[in-house]
Amino acid sequence: MLKRILIRRRRLAAVVAVVAGVASAAPLNAQRPAGARPLASSEYLYLWTASADSSGPDFLAVYDIRDNAKASRYGALVTTVAAPGRGNGPHHTEHDMPADGRLFANGFRSGQSFVFDLSNSRAPRVAAQFGDIAGLMHPHSFWRLPNGNLLSTFQMQHDSVGMAPGGLVELTPRATLVRSSSANRAPSSRSDRPYSAAILNNIDRVVVTTTDMDRADSTRNVQLWRLSDLSLQHTIVLPDGPHFEGYRSAEPRVLSDGKTVLVSTFNCGLFLLDGLTTAAPSARMVASFPRKPGTNCAVPVVAGNYYLITVPAWSAVVSLDVSDPSHPREVSRVTLGPDDVPHWIGIEPNHGRVVITGYQAMKTRVLLATFNKKTGALALDERFRAEGSAEAGMRMENIAWPHGGKGAGVPHGAVFSRAP
Repeated sequence: MLKRILIRRRRLAAVVAVVAGVASAAPLNAQRPAGARPLASSEYLYLWTASADSSGPDFLAVYDIRDNAKASRYGALVTTVAAPGRGNGPHHTEHDMPADGRLFANGFRSGQSFVFDLSNSRAPRVAAQFGDIAGLMHPHSFWRLPNGNLLSTFQMQHDSVGMAPGGLVELTPRATLVRSSSANRAPSSRSDRPYSAAILNNIDRVVVTTTDMDRADSTRNVQLWRLSDLSLQHTIVLPDGPHFEGYRSAEPRVLSDGKTVLVSTFNCGLFLLDGLTTAAPSARMVASFPRKPGTNCAVPVVAGNYYLITVPAWSAVVSLDVSDPSHPREVSRVTLGPDDVPHWIGIEPNHGRVVITGYQAMKTRVLLATFNKKTGALALDERFRAEGSAEAGMRMENIAWPHGGKGAGVPHGAVFSRAP
């Protein structure tokens, strides 16, 4: 009898764990049920930041973005936590803050990645660190699975010929290996380096882009993997485009219907994928943007029927109405300084604000923009600025950091806290 009770309890615990995992992995851009209570605004902003001083550590910075009487000041620095080592090259974090409070962030230069425990936003800590896994090197992007685990793209691995494509890895929130699969096999090209991903759980597929971070090769390929066994099913070749927009696939995003996928390229093209459940999936270009030499169109976000993307040639973040994904239509843009190159954007869970980091004149600067989820309108959040500053945004310069040192910070991955 005792044995039966224990078995039932274990089964119940397993069901609870799965349900909790699905809840924690729910995409923040998913449509909320009609009549659901609106999400509150985020209270904190997390910035994965490189130290411009090579002798100082990279760090995660926490800013207070509460717009109420509890906040000491809108945009005040709360604290920082240093990452182990030096010169990690802070790059991508998860794009949405997970419910378990464990944020994954990669240091692409060193190949080391870190898990920050943000369950207490005012006292973050490094909970885990990892590098190569199952022979795969340099993790790049992290996406939550319905079970609460993470799927990560690893860019490369060594084989008998030299540097080869990496693969996909499933990790627990504690960064332990669940399974892995190599991309170094047919129908993959040796030039295809897993870069970013979009998970389509309902059709058991993962869309994977293939740009080489070292820029040793440039392809027009997008891969379609089967999620259940992490097997590579198809390679989709993006159309060339009149200005080579099809090269250097960047970020795939699932639209709010949960099944339509748009793929951006660093060459400033936007492609709609067709036939993902068929034997012959394909892609077509539905929009493009001008290019500025030495820059890339980069990170997009989806907010309801709107698709936001950075366009460096305009020094802007652009809002597109994608209710008809075959014909995206610009509805708004927020234009920055002429020498600003926006690169990363992240959106608040309630879609009220957008965070922007980038390069060149905004290398050490982080900006916020407001977003109207009904109209798609963007506007610079002029109130988010350093105390006494004449310019909007925060420059991570000339600050005595709580973890020590005063070297300038170069933010890259930026994530809003979950709604309280």
